[in-house]
Amino acid sequence: MYPDVADLRDFYQTPAGRIARRMIRRQVRTMWPNLRDLSVLGVGYATPYLRPFAEQAERVVTVMPAQQGVLRWPAEGGARAALTEENELPFLDATFDRVVMVHALEASEQLPALLAEVWRILVGNGRLLVIVPNRHGLWARSDRTPFGQGHPYTPAQLARLLDRNRFTPSQNGEALFCPPQAPRGWVRSGEAWEKIGARWFPRFAGVIMIESVKQVYATTPRRRRALTPVRALLPVGQTDGVASRDGIAPCSRRRCP
Repeated sequence: MYPDVADLRDFYQTPAGRIARRMIRRQVRTMWPNLRDLSVLGVGYATPYLRPFAEQAERVVTVMPAQQGVLRWPAEGGARAALTEENELPFLDATFDRVVMVHALEASEQLPALLAEVWRILVGNGRLLVIVPNRHGLWARSDRTPFGQGHPYTPAQLARLLDRNRFTPSQNGEALFCPPQAPRGWVRSGEAWEKIGARWFPRFAGVIMIESVKQVYATTPRRRRALTPVRALLPVGQTDGVASRDGIAPCSRRRCP
């Protein structure tokens, strides 16, 4: 079940939400350092992580599931956010180069349909970045954050899910080593938590991130069978000008294409 979009907005205005946005956004930029001239789509509630790409990418838009609700984004300028059904994204085939999925996969009740739609709208060499709660992390155990709702994953579980739905995992990342309910001073030291956790305790990150590539299989064209000439059986006396002694006339070019 998707969390309400207003609850997601309010979470990212809290100290824990601000540290989550900063740490996850930094890891996203590490995995995707350059998206110049590419088209980017956010699925779920991805707006906290899309702003750095807005001035770099050719186009950045986001869609939010109907079960979650939608908020205008960005606050200024033209709207780039839309409400949609998760099994019917409103885009043509092969429209986007990159897709970021946040607060979506762990809440979806139509996983195969959602991933099939993402596969459809990605270009041939398109890439999907999925961010989900880590089953081994502390954030998945706290219902005060959206990362404590829905279905958490281990890296192996998420990789298998993507592979079954025609995506090949290419690189992994982790973020959020700071406890979700840490004292205020601990939250302020989020940078130090990230460095220590990434080096010594990667298994216990709050979220896991997997980038995967759209699988496109080449097909071999079917060979057409060569036509074998046959002899036509004609009634005696109807040989179309071809002599026959036993009623079997050789096939003429005019009768046998």
